[in-house]
Formats: sequence, C-alpha cells, structure tokens
Amino acid sequence: MTQAAAGTDERFADRLEHAAVAAEAATDFEAAASELTALAHDALGDHEAAARPGALLAGERDYRVSGIFLITPDRQFNMLVANRGFPPEQRRLAIPIEWNHPGEVVRGERAILLENTDEHGQFRQFLKTSRMGSSMYVPLFADGAMFGQIVAAAQARWTYAAADLEQLRQIAAAVEPLWTRFDGPAWLACDYPADDLWDAGARALDG
Repeated sequence: MTQAAAGTDERFADRLEHAAVAAEAATDFEAAASELTALAHDALGDHEAAARPGALLAGERDYRVSGIFLITPDRQFNMLVANRGFPPEQRRLAIPIEWNHPGEVVRGERAILLENTDEHGQFRQFLKTSRMGSSMYVPLFADGAMFGQIVAAAQARWTYAAADLEQLRQIAAAVEPLWTRFDGPAWLACDYPADDLWDAGARALDG
C-alpha cells in the first residue's frame, strides 16, 4: 500500500468513527442510519469520474445518492430510508422486492458492484430524475437475518470501484448494530406503509 493510499484509508477510518459516534447519539433508526448514509454519499467514489470521456452522456449531470433499502414487514418491497440526494417525493421509494439489483441482493444476500451500469442491460431506472451510471449494494444483517441493504449510486459511470465497495462494507458493519439498538423492526412497523410511499412498480420509469 502506498503512503497516499494509507493516508486515504486513515482519513476514511476517522470519518467512519465520527459518523458512528454521531449515530449512537441519534433518536431513532433512520436518524442514526442517516449519519452513515451521509458518509457513503460524501466519502465514497471517484469525485472526478465525471471528467472521464463517456462518463456522462448529453443531458446528464454529476451527482450521487445514497440510502438504505429496508425489506418491508410484508416482504413486498425494498423501501428507501435515510436517503441522501434522492428527490423529496421519493423519500419512501419502494421497489418491488424481486426487482433488479436490489432484488438480486435480497435473493443472494451478497454485495453487488456495477462500475458502469451500461454494461448491465437489465439495470432499471428507479430514481425519478435520471438513470444512474455506477452503483453498489451491500446487504445488512441482524441476528443472521437480512433486514435491508445500503446503496450508493452516481450518474457518472466508473464512479465506484472495488475499493469503494470495501468501504461501503465497513459502513454497513456500522449500520447493522443500529437496527437492534434503535429497535428497527418497531420503527419500521410504525412507518410502513408511509403516506408518501412511492411505488416503483406502479410508476415504472423505463418499462
């Protein structure tokens, strides 16, 4: 590992520790998890990726999102919470649980990295504003059972690589104990179905 890489890892470790401490002082699961999705949004990925030829197509812009998709109690949806960067009306974006890569994460209970979503023909658009060009997903577990997944995505292709996925795994490990600490199941039972649930199955954006 180079000195620069070691310094980057140390800075990330410091930011992760800071976010985890802030999460412990939160009042509920979503507020706690938001401290960590903010880190995923701000710290991960190549923030210069948009400058690469072909990273952005005409009409696209450089931005990122992050959040957690929780498996709803009825196992109908992967539902967004603790989001960063999503449109306000998609605060409770709900993707049918079998759909696309979030559905694949639920089925396989394993992480997925898509450095360039153009290379994955089955990639669907769920974000109302645009189709993302690079994305990654890491499952979340409590007592051996998967309860959701943390995600990060960017409009620019090649924003995320294997090193970013490893750091998202570290963020996921900090999220997991919050589910028990803040009684995530009880919190979710009170929130779902939310009045502003945005059903992606009923509002398919790309067929």
